[in-house]
Amino acid sequence: MDNIINPLMLSLRISVIATTIAFLIGIFCAWWFAYKKSKLTSFLSIVITIPLVIPPTVLGYYLLLLLGRGSFIGQWTEALTGQTIVFTWRAAVVAAVIAALPLLVRPIQASFESIDVDVIHAAEIDGASKFRVLLHIITPLAYKGILAGLVLGFARAMGEFGATLMVAGNIPGKTQTLSIAIYDAVQANRMMDAHIMVLILTVTTILFLLLIHRWFK
Repeated sequence: MDNIINPLMLSLRISVIATTIAFLIGIFCAWWFAYKKSKLTSFLSIVITIPLVIPPTVLGYYLLLLLGRGSFIGQWTEALTGQTIVFTWRAAVVAAVIAALPLLVRPIQASFESIDVDVIHAAEIDGASKFRVLLHIITPLAYKGILAGLVLGFARAMGEFGATLMVAGNIPGKTQTLSIAIYDAVQANRMMDAHIMVLILTVTTILFLLLIHRWFK
């Protein structure tokens, strides 16, 4: 049973952390892309979308180059903590954040752009700071897009496979997420384990979606 529970708990931990990080980054990016139109924001908007269109293994390869022992980030983290990020659960979080980010940004940005700018200008004229406008006006009016982004981001993080396998590996008890465990079970012809894990992954994702929907409602 541990070969099912451990990957499930690791997947939940990685998905929650990754979705939280991606949301904090994504809501700022969505606000920036929606209200600060420029060549720079257009370029960055395209960059954020790249994980949607390239194969997950290619994304994982780029992450290996970025976070590996030969990179500046890899050397810095190894000097600071005594180990590199790759082949740890933290690498799986990074992979999940990057994979989920475009699915968070797009619906939130679309919701921000649908808000009447006169409402925002009126709040700014009354003395509200940009942060207060974002927190008290834009965010409540765009809650449907934020909900959609959170749902899509969490689902993507929970189901992430290719990039995670490349950058975090398949180490039981350490980096083996539920998606990777399902792949292992199928390869080993442990079909009953695979059935159980697929059911758990499906039910867990649906329950999270229902909780998010109820919270926003």
